[in-house]
Amino acid sequence: MKTIGNVQKTYALVLGIVLLLVGLWGFFTNSILGIFGVNALQSVLHLIAAAFGIWQGTKGDGKTYNTWLGWIGVVLGVLGFVPGVSGLLASLFNINSGISWLHIVIGIVSLGVAYGVKSK
Repeated sequence: MKTIGNVQKTYALVLGIVLLLVGLWGFFTNSILGIFGVNALQSVLHLIAAAFGIWQGTKGDGKTYNTWLGWIGVVLGVLGFVPGVSGLLASLFNINSGISWLHIVIGIVSLGVAYGVKSK
């Protein structure tokens, strides 16, 4: 039987690389793909999350990152729709409804990987 490798680590690494690209891209625009609001402060947070994801994907177990990123994504995404809080997130991080939905989706998928896939 062929094994497919460590899904936890691979997911963490891929997401870390994506966050690295998004973090860098965010320094040059206020909106990614015309949908997702970004700014320099949010880009710095993306780069921090990227570094942790790349490290977890190469040297760590991956599951810790996937779990934390999942919960942060879901909570942050939901908060993006709470009146008052959404305005604060928009003013600090340029978070709009598009990115709030993206955070929820990434959060749910990350939690699915963290809790649903066995680590090797």
